[in-house]
Amino acid sequence: MVLFGEDRDWKELMCEDAQVELADLIEKAKKHRCAYMQADDVKVAQVWCALTELSRQLKGFEGRLARVEVILKSFADVGEIAKREALRERMGDMFKPKTSREREQVEKIVDSLMEF
Repeated sequence: MVLFGEDRDWKELMCEDAQVELADLIEKAKKHRCAYMQADDVKVAQVWCALTELSRQLKGFEGRLARVEVILKSFADVGEIAKREALRERMGDMFKPKTSREREQVEKIVDSLMEF
């Protein structure tokens, strides 16, 4: 590409971070070189190989994210249990229920407060 009288590679016009990312992606796609070199259009095949690498990377991240989400949900569940117990204890201290009906009423209050 000729730009301002200079013949420059289009990749040099990218920001430095993008150049590094592109070089990394091209390097990762090289492991499929035997495949894309057999294609009718090598450049297009190389792009598809790079997309395959990106897809693999994305699936790996999705798997890792799913595991983190499970852990965070466990923390939230434990927090909800602790919150319910704390509310039950405080409401019990406040109302001092003696009968099962009174305990049921306290439990309804706890249920209502858990919604907040």
